[in-house]
Amino acid sequence: MKKVMVGGVFNAVHPGHEFFLNKALEHGDFLIVVIATDRTVMKKKGYLLKKQEERKEAMERLDIASRVIIGDNENFFKVVAQEKPDVIVLGYDQTIDNDLRKKITDAGIEIRKVGEKFKDYSTSEIARPKKGKIYSG
Repeated sequence: MKKVMVGGVFNAVHPGHEFFLNKALEHGDFLIVVIATDRTVMKKKGYLLKKQEERKEAMERLDIASRVIIGDNENFFKVVAQEKPDVIVLGYDQTIDNDLRKKITDAGIEIRKVGEKFKDYSTSEIARPKKGKIYSG
């Protein structure tokens, strides 16, 4: 079994996410989706459309991932070390810093990237909430 891991906010699940997950699955046969914690999302984006449990449930309803988990507030690599994927797939708009990249590759994990975007789907374009606000619905 080849384990693939992806991570993201998934504030509003849309066809672009489905496209990304299916592309990621082309790199293996067991897909682990890591949902960013509420704290991480607020720190990086400044807004949150849905709480982490709601985003996790929405991702599970897609029925594409083999496992959906909530990430760690402080250390992304902690989840990587626990799950031991063979491949981490990044979306067209995702990057990782050099320190994390080195930890991942030193652990023998491949990093791949989905280079294309599905149509013009973007959560940022779907909803432009005000910074510092938590939305729920």
